[in-house]
Amino acid sequence: MSATRYAYLGPEGTFTEVALRTLPEAATRELVPMVSVPAALDAVRSGRAAAALVPIENSVEGGITATLDELAGGEPLMIYREVLLSITFALLVRPGTKLSDIKTVTAHPAAQPQVRNWLAANLPGAAWESAASNADGARLVQEGRYDAAFAGEFAAATYGLEPLVTNIHDAENAQTRFVLVGRPARPSSPTGADKTSVVICMENDRPGALLELLQEFSVRGVNLMLIQSRPTGEGIGNYCFAVDAEGHIADRRVGEALMGLKRISPHVRFLGSYPRADVSPGEAAPLRAGTSDAAFTEASDWLARCQDGRI
Repeated sequence: MSATRYAYLGPEGTFTEVALRTLPEAATRELVPMVSVPAALDAVRSGRAAAALVPIENSVEGGITATLDELAGGEPLMIYREVLLSITFALLVRPGTKLSDIKTVTAHPAAQPQVRNWLAANLPGAAWESAASNADGARLVQEGRYDAAFAGEFAAATYGLEPLVTNIHDAENAQTRFVLVGRPARPSSPTGADKTSVVICMENDRPGALLELLQEFSVRGVNLMLIQSRPTGEGIGNYCFAVDAEGHIADRRVGEALMGLKRISPHVRFLGSYPRADVSPGEAAPLRAGTSDAAFTEASDWLARCQDGRI
């Protein structure tokens, strides 16, 4: 395995590369662009990279399905940290291109919902085509295959383009969440402001099945930050659920919730417990009464006394 190589969704000039370079260790790693999210994660699975940074969620459209599906299947991988990046787009064009010249535009599919209103207002007749990434869209514009691309303004110099319009976004304060993924190992120690990610596949479709899964978190006071259904590919009505929960697997409330999930659904994949990027340990919300590790220990001791006749 190449311990000094980190893969990311490329080519050069993607928001993913910018997010990766915010990690302190990136300065001492070889950063390798890959053509797709599956390719980046496969590089980790094969040992060609020690880790990969990929987008997993944006604040406009929710989960990035390509990443969620890839983590849900195949050889297991684990998330070790997350990065939040504010997103704003520029309309990149070849030098000399005017707004009236633009008939075709391109970008990653996740970008479209974030610029849809701007596009309708300013380029209502332009045809949209999806690219593998926003930077790849810029490369396609450089090659003359499209007239313009929505990408980060920083990508313009890499591909010999000009930012015709900057600061494009339909939603203020839009963010994308990226995760650093590696091969399974022991999670880092709890910080007090952590997140745990799992994928849960329902054994069979029946009334109340999803409620049963959610109750494992609810009764233990575990707050859910994301839940998104994804088809398993095994027929209509067969779904898995990608879940992000507050807390760390080492926290009693979270660990017992995961055990409860495993009892009622044998297809549970642990994706990792890692520090949250949106808050520091001192800013984390207080725990609900009765859900701290001390409360679980006290209840366990009480049960032992009852079993021993020491009531």
